[in-house]
Amino acid sequence: MSTAAMSRIGATSLKIYAMEVILLILVVFLIAFAPGFATLGNFLNVLRTVSMLGIIAFGMTAVIISGEIDLSIGATAGLAGCIVAFVCDGYMDMIGEVPAVLIGTIAALAIGFCTGVFTGKIRQWFNVPTFITTLALFTAIRGIANLVTGGFPMPSFPSWFYFFGAGNLFGVPFPVYVLAVVFVAMHFLMKYTSFGRAIYAVGGNAEAARLSGIDVSLTKTLALAITGALAALSGILLASQVGSGIGTMATGMELDVISATIIGGTSLFGGKGRIWGTLLGVLFLGCIANGMTLMNVSEYWQYVVRGGIILGAVLLNQILERIR
Repeated sequence: MSTAAMSRIGATSLKIYAMEVILLILVVFLIAFAPGFATLGNFLNVLRTVSMLGIIAFGMTAVIISGEIDLSIGATAGLAGCIVAFVCDGYMDMIGEVPAVLIGTIAALAIGFCTGVFTGKIRQWFNVPTFITTLALFTAIRGIANLVTGGFPMPSFPSWFYFFGAGNLFGVPFPVYVLAVVFVAMHFLMKYTSFGRAIYAVGGNAEAARLSGIDVSLTKTLALAITGALAALSGILLASQVGSGIGTMATGMELDVISATIIGGTSLFGGKGRIWGTLLGVLFLGCIANGMTLMNVSEYWQYVVRGGIILGAVLLNQILERIR
Protein backbone atom coordinates (compact mmCIF):
# COMPACT_ATOMS: atom_id res chain seq x y z
CA MET A 1 0.00 0.00 0.00
CA SER A 2 1.37 3.40 -0.99
CA THR A 3 2.22 6.13 1.49
CA ALA A 4 -0.49 8.37 -0.02
CA ALA A 5 -3.14 5.65 0.43
CA MET A 6 -2.09 5.09 4.04
CA SER A 7 -2.26 8.83 4.67
CA ARG A 8 -5.78 8.97 3.26
CA ILE A 9 -6.85 6.05 5.45
CA GLY A 10 -5.32 7.73 8.50
CA ALA A 11 -7.03 11.03 7.73
CA THR A 12 -10.37 9.27 7.23
CA SER A 13 -10.00 7.39 10.53
CA LEU A 14 -9.19 10.63 12.33
CA LYS A 15 -12.34 12.25 10.96
CA ILE A 16 -14.46 9.31 12.10
CA TYR A 17 -12.83 8.83 15.50
CA ALA A 18 -12.07 12.47 16.30
CA MET A 19 -13.93 12.38 19.63
CA GLU A 20 -12.15 9.21 20.74
CA VAL A 21 -8.78 10.83 19.97
CA ILE A 22 -9.69 14.04 21.81
CA LEU A 23 -10.88 12.11 24.88
CA LEU A 24 -7.67 10.09 24.91
CA ILE A 25 -5.56 13.25 24.72
CA LEU A 26 -7.58 14.78 27.58
CA VAL A 27 -7.11 11.70 29.77
CA VAL A 28 -3.35 11.66 29.13
CA PHE A 29 -3.14 15.36 29.98
CA LEU A 30 -5.09 14.92 33.23
CA ILE A 31 -3.00 11.91 34.24
CA ALA A 32 0.08 14.10 33.86
CA PHE A 33 -1.17 17.30 35.50
CA ALA A 34 -4.18 16.52 37.75
CA PRO A 35 -3.04 15.05 41.10
CA GLY A 36 -4.89 11.85 41.92
CA PHE A 37 -6.72 11.58 38.60
CA ALA A 38 -5.18 8.24 37.60
CA THR A 39 -6.56 6.24 40.53
CA LEU A 40 -9.25 3.60 40.53
CA GLY A 41 -11.22 5.41 43.22
CA ASN A 42 -11.25 8.63 41.23
CA PHE A 43 -12.20 6.82 38.03
CA LEU A 44 -15.16 5.18 39.77
CA ASN A 45 -16.11 8.57 41.21
CA VAL A 46 -16.17 10.05 37.69
CA LEU A 47 -18.36 7.17 36.48
CA ARG A 48 -20.78 7.64 39.38
CA THR A 49 -20.97 11.37 38.71
CA VAL A 50 -21.69 11.03 34.99
CA SER A 51 -24.10 8.09 35.27
CA MET A 52 -27.23 10.17 35.96
CA LEU A 53 -26.24 12.60 33.23
CA GLY A 54 -25.59 9.85 30.70
CA ILE A 55 -28.88 8.06 31.33
CA ILE A 56 -30.78 11.14 30.15
CA ALA A 57 -28.27 12.04 27.44
CA PHE A 58 -28.88 8.76 25.61
CA GLY A 59 -32.57 9.64 25.34
CA MET A 60 -31.79 13.23 24.41
CA THR A 61 -29.65 11.93 21.55
CA ALA A 62 -32.72 10.32 20.00
CA VAL A 63 -34.75 13.50 20.50
CA ILE A 64 -32.16 15.76 18.88
CA ILE A 65 -31.58 13.32 16.01
CA SER A 66 -35.34 13.48 15.36
CA GLY A 67 -35.04 17.26 14.99
CA GLU A 68 -36.47 18.27 18.38
CA ILE A 69 -35.13 19.23 21.82
CA ASP A 70 -36.28 18.88 25.43
CA LEU A 71 -35.45 21.55 28.01
CA SER A 72 -37.64 20.09 30.77
CA ILE A 73 -35.52 17.04 31.60
CA GLY A 74 -33.82 18.57 34.64
CA ALA A 75 -37.15 19.61 36.12
CA THR A 76 -38.62 16.18 35.33
CA ALA A 77 -35.72 14.51 37.14
CA GLY A 78 -36.29 16.72 40.17
CA LEU A 79 -40.03 16.00 40.20
CA ALA A 80 -39.45 12.24 39.95
CA GLY A 81 -37.37 12.19 43.12
CA CYS A 82 -39.99 14.28 44.92
CA ILE A 83 -42.80 11.93 43.87
CA VAL A 84 -41.03 8.87 45.29
CA ALA A 85 -40.29 10.79 48.50
CA PHE A 86 -43.92 11.96 48.73
CA VAL A 87 -45.31 8.44 48.37
CA CYS A 88 -42.85 7.08 50.93
CA ASP A 89 -43.65 9.89 53.35
CA GLY A 90 -47.41 9.45 53.13
CA TYR A 91 -47.92 5.71 52.64
CA MET A 92 -44.83 3.79 53.78
CA ASP A 93 -46.22 3.13 57.27
CA MET A 94 -49.53 2.04 55.77
CA ILE A 95 -48.45 -0.30 52.96
CA GLY A 96 -44.81 -1.05 53.77
CA GLU A 97 -41.45 0.15 52.55
CA VAL A 98 -41.07 -1.92 49.38
CA PRO A 99 -44.62 -1.28 48.01
CA ALA A 100 -44.29 2.44 48.73
CA VAL A 101 -40.97 2.74 46.89
CA LEU A 102 -42.28 0.59 44.03
CA ILE A 103 -45.49 2.61 43.63
CA GLY A 104 -43.59 5.90 43.84
CA THR A 105 -41.06 4.72 41.24
CA ILE A 106 -43.75 3.55 38.81
CA ALA A 107 -45.66 6.81 39.27
CA ALA A 108 -42.50 8.89 38.68
CA LEU A 109 -41.58 6.95 35.53
CA ALA A 110 -45.14 7.21 34.23
CA ILE A 111 -45.24 10.97 34.79
CA GLY A 112 -41.90 11.37 33.02
CA PHE A 113 -43.18 9.32 30.09
CA CYS A 114 -46.45 11.29 29.94
CA THR A 115 -44.56 14.59 30.01
CA GLY A 116 -42.80 13.55 26.81
CA VAL A 117 -46.08 12.42 25.25
CA PHE A 118 -47.64 15.78 26.14
CA THR A 119 -44.78 17.65 24.47
CA GLY A 120 -45.07 15.50 21.36
CA LYS A 121 -48.82 15.97 21.11
CA ILE A 122 -48.56 19.74 21.48
CA ARG A 123 -46.06 19.62 18.63
CA GLN A 124 -48.40 17.48 16.54
CA TRP A 125 -51.69 19.28 17.20
CA PHE A 126 -50.58 22.91 17.35
CA ASN A 127 -47.15 22.79 15.65
CA VAL A 128 -45.58 24.50 18.66
CA PRO A 129 -41.79 23.91 18.66
CA THR A 130 -40.70 21.57 21.44
CA PHE A 131 -38.21 24.23 22.50
CA ILE A 132 -41.13 26.45 23.56
CA THR A 133 -43.27 23.70 25.10
CA THR A 134 -40.46 22.21 27.18
CA LEU A 135 -39.30 25.67 28.24
CA ALA A 136 -42.80 26.23 29.67
CA LEU A 137 -42.76 22.77 31.26
CA PHE A 138 -39.34 23.51 32.72
CA THR A 139 -40.90 26.25 34.84
CA ALA A 140 -44.20 24.51 35.59
CA ILE A 141 -42.67 21.20 36.64
CA ARG A 142 -40.24 22.96 38.99
CA GLY A 143 -43.23 24.61 40.63
CA ILE A 144 -45.07 21.29 40.97
CA ALA A 145 -42.00 19.63 42.49
CA ASN A 146 -41.76 22.33 45.14
CA LEU A 147 -45.51 22.12 45.81
CA VAL A 148 -45.14 18.37 46.38
CA THR A 149 -42.36 18.86 48.94
CA GLY A 150 -43.61 22.15 50.38
CA GLY A 151 -40.37 23.81 49.29
CA PHE A 152 -38.24 21.77 51.71
CA PRO A 153 -36.18 18.58 51.32
CA MET A 154 -38.23 15.47 52.02
CA PRO A 155 -35.92 12.79 53.53
CA SER A 156 -38.53 10.04 53.83
CA PHE A 157 -36.85 7.10 52.10
CA PRO A 158 -36.19 3.77 53.82
CA SER A 159 -32.54 3.22 54.67
CA TRP A 160 -31.95 0.54 52.00
CA PHE A 161 -33.16 2.87 49.23
CA TYR A 162 -29.91 4.85 49.39
CA PHE A 163 -28.06 1.90 47.85
CA PHE A 164 -29.45 2.61 44.39
CA GLY A 165 -27.80 6.02 44.14
CA ALA A 166 -24.91 5.80 46.59
CA GLY A 167 -24.13 2.09 46.98
CA ASN A 168 -21.62 -0.20 45.29
CA LEU A 169 -22.10 -3.63 43.74
CA PHE A 170 -18.89 -5.70 43.43
CA GLY A 171 -16.92 -2.49 44.02
CA VAL A 172 -18.63 -0.57 41.20
CA PRO A 173 -21.21 2.19 41.88
CA PHE A 174 -24.72 0.88 41.23
CA PRO A 175 -25.70 3.80 38.94
CA VAL A 176 -22.92 2.69 36.56
CA TYR A 177 -24.79 -0.59 35.99
CA VAL A 178 -27.95 1.36 35.20
CA LEU A 179 -25.96 3.57 32.81
CA ALA A 180 -24.59 0.48 31.05
CA VAL A 181 -28.04 -1.11 30.68
CA VAL A 182 -29.56 2.10 29.28
CA PHE A 183 -26.61 2.54 26.92
CA VAL A 184 -26.97 -0.98 25.50
CA ALA A 185 -30.75 -0.62 25.18
CA MET A 186 -30.60 2.76 23.42
CA HIS A 187 -27.70 1.69 21.19
CA PHE A 188 -29.67 -1.36 20.08
CA LEU A 189 -32.86 0.69 19.64
CA MET A 190 -31.19 3.34 17.49
CA LYS A 191 -29.00 1.06 15.38
CA TYR A 192 -30.90 -2.19 14.91
CA THR A 193 -34.63 -1.40 14.99
CA SER A 194 -37.07 0.16 12.54
CA PHE A 195 -37.91 2.77 15.17
CA GLY A 196 -34.28 3.88 15.32
CA ARG A 197 -34.09 4.11 11.54
CA ALA A 198 -37.32 6.11 11.56
CA ILE A 199 -35.79 8.62 14.01
CA TYR A 200 -32.83 9.19 11.68
CA ALA A 201 -35.14 9.49 8.68
CA VAL A 202 -37.46 11.97 10.40
CA GLY A 203 -34.55 14.12 11.56
CA GLY A 204 -32.86 14.02 8.17
CA ASN A 205 -35.94 14.95 6.13
CA ALA A 206 -39.35 14.84 7.79
CA GLU A 207 -41.31 15.27 4.57
CA ALA A 208 -39.44 12.49 2.78
CA ALA A 209 -39.96 10.27 5.83
CA ARG A 210 -43.69 11.00 5.79
CA LEU A 211 -43.95 10.21 2.09
CA SER A 212 -42.19 6.90 2.70
CA GLY A 213 -44.87 5.88 5.21
CA ILE A 214 -43.26 6.86 8.52
CA ASP A 215 -45.55 8.40 11.16
CA VAL A 216 -43.45 11.50 11.87
CA SER A 217 -45.47 12.73 14.85
CA LEU A 218 -45.57 9.32 16.53
CA THR A 219 -41.82 8.85 16.06
CA LYS A 220 -41.01 12.21 17.65
CA THR A 221 -43.53 11.69 20.45
CA LEU A 222 -42.07 8.30 21.39
CA ALA A 223 -38.53 9.73 21.39
CA LEU A 224 -39.66 12.50 23.75
CA ALA A 225 -41.57 10.04 25.94
CA ILE A 226 -38.57 7.72 26.28
CA THR A 227 -36.40 10.69 27.24
CA GLY A 228 -38.95 11.82 29.82
CA ALA A 229 -38.96 8.34 31.39
CA LEU A 230 -35.15 8.24 31.42
CA ALA A 231 -35.09 11.69 33.06
CA ALA A 232 -37.40 10.34 35.76
CA LEU A 233 -35.17 7.29 36.25
CA SER A 234 -32.14 9.54 36.63
CA GLY A 235 -34.04 11.72 39.10
CA ILE A 236 -34.91 8.69 41.24
CA LEU A 237 -31.22 7.72 41.39
CA LEU A 238 -30.26 11.30 42.26
CA ALA A 239 -32.84 11.42 45.07
CA SER A 240 -31.47 8.12 46.37
CA GLN A 241 -27.94 9.51 46.25
CA VAL A 242 -28.70 12.72 48.19
CA GLY A 243 -31.15 10.96 50.51
CA SER A 244 -34.21 13.13 49.94
CA GLY A 245 -36.62 14.52 47.40
CA ILE A 246 -35.69 18.12 46.60
CA GLY A 247 -37.68 20.37 44.27
CA THR A 248 -34.59 22.16 43.01
CA MET A 249 -32.60 19.00 42.36
CA ALA A 250 -30.96 18.59 38.91
CA THR A 251 -31.13 22.33 38.25
CA GLY A 252 -29.15 23.09 35.10
CA MET A 253 -28.87 19.42 34.19
CA GLU A 254 -30.58 19.98 30.86
CA LEU A 255 -27.67 22.12 29.69
CA ASP A 256 -25.12 19.47 30.64
CA VAL A 257 -27.16 16.79 28.88
CA ILE A 258 -27.44 18.81 25.68
CA SER A 259 -23.74 19.71 25.90
CA ALA A 260 -22.71 16.05 26.19
CA THR A 261 -24.93 15.14 23.26
CA ILE A 262 -23.51 17.87 21.04
CA ILE A 263 -19.91 17.15 22.06
CA GLY A 264 -20.56 13.52 21.14
CA GLY A 265 -21.27 14.56 17.56
CA THR A 266 -25.06 14.75 17.41
CA SER A 267 -26.17 17.45 15.00
CA LEU A 268 -28.55 20.09 16.33
CA PHE A 269 -30.09 20.14 12.85
CA GLY A 270 -31.20 16.52 13.26
CA GLY A 271 -30.60 13.32 11.34
CA LYS A 272 -27.07 12.62 12.63
CA GLY A 273 -25.66 11.29 15.87
CA ARG A 274 -24.52 8.19 17.75
CA ILE A 275 -25.30 6.81 21.18
CA TRP A 276 -21.63 5.81 21.42
CA GLY A 277 -20.63 9.41 20.65
CA THR A 278 -22.91 10.65 23.43
CA LEU A 279 -21.23 8.26 25.88
CA LEU A 280 -17.88 9.77 24.88
CA GLY A 281 -19.32 13.26 25.35
CA VAL A 282 -20.57 12.37 28.83
CA LEU A 283 -17.19 10.93 29.82
CA PHE A 284 -15.46 13.97 28.33
CA LEU A 285 -17.53 16.38 30.46
CA GLY A 286 -17.03 14.21 33.53
CA CYS A 287 -13.25 14.10 33.09
CA ILE A 288 -13.08 17.85 32.45
CA ALA A 289 -15.08 18.68 35.59
CA ASN A 290 -13.17 16.19 37.74
CA GLY A 291 -9.77 17.25 36.38
CA MET A 292 -10.39 20.95 36.92
CA THR A 293 -11.52 20.27 40.48
CA LEU A 294 -8.38 18.24 41.20
CA MET A 295 -6.27 21.04 39.69
CA ASN A 296 -8.02 23.60 41.95
CA VAL A 297 -9.39 25.59 39.01
CA SER A 298 -11.82 28.29 40.11
CA GLU A 299 -15.48 27.35 39.75
CA TYR A 300 -16.04 30.47 37.64
CA TRP A 301 -13.24 29.49 35.26
CA GLN A 302 -14.77 26.04 35.03
CA TYR A 303 -17.93 27.60 33.57
CA VAL A 304 -15.83 29.56 31.08
CA VAL A 305 -13.91 26.44 30.02
CA ARG A 306 -17.06 24.35 29.63
CA GLY A 307 -18.70 27.06 27.54
CA GLY A 308 -15.66 27.21 25.29
CA ILE A 309 -15.67 23.42 24.96
CA ILE A 310 -19.32 23.37 23.87
CA LEU A 311 -18.70 26.03 21.22
CA GLY A 312 -15.53 24.28 20.11
CA ALA A 313 -17.36 20.95 19.81
CA VAL A 314 -20.05 22.50 17.60
CA LEU A 315 -17.44 24.14 15.37
CA LEU A 316 -15.39 20.94 15.16
CA ASN A 317 -18.45 18.90 14.17
CA GLN A 318 -19.33 21.42 11.47
CA ILE A 319 -15.78 21.38 10.10
CA LEU A 320 -15.62 17.57 10.07
CA GLU A 321 -19.04 17.39 8.42
CA ARG A 322 -17.88 19.66 5.59
CA ILE A 323 -14.71 17.62 5.14
CA ARG A 324 -16.70 14.40 4.95
